[in-house]
Amino acid sequence: MRGVFIDSKKLILDGSKNYKIHLPAGIPAKDFWYFVVYDLQPRSMLQTDQQFPSLGNQNKEIEINADISVDVYFGPKSPKGKDNNWIQIIPGKNWFVILRLYGPLQTWFDKKWQSGEIEEL
Repeated sequence: MRGVFIDSKKLILDGSKNYKIHLPAGIPAKDFWYFVVYDLQPRSMLQTDQQFPSLGNQNKEIEINADISVDVYFGPKSPKGKDNNWIQIIPGKNWFVILRLYGPLQTWFDKKWQSGEIEEL
């Protein structure tokens, strides 16, 4: 996934809003995967109260859906009960996110696996 700057409605990602992205089962990473959030202006990791503005399958507390898909949330505050799948963003900041695949599998290159779009909640 290249950097995503817009949501499913083609609006620039806004730090004051809440979003969700659905990753279908079979995320094509042999080693591990991570979302990393960046500040649009300096293009460095977004500075938040979280140690790192990221979330991936190496987070021991991440919640996996029954069908082995994953939902990731972005927002100034965690949606109720979703702390383990939430990345904090900052009001007043535009941001973008990159899905990093370490050891990408063939389904990524063949485009047989596609993530959902970022949707405003």
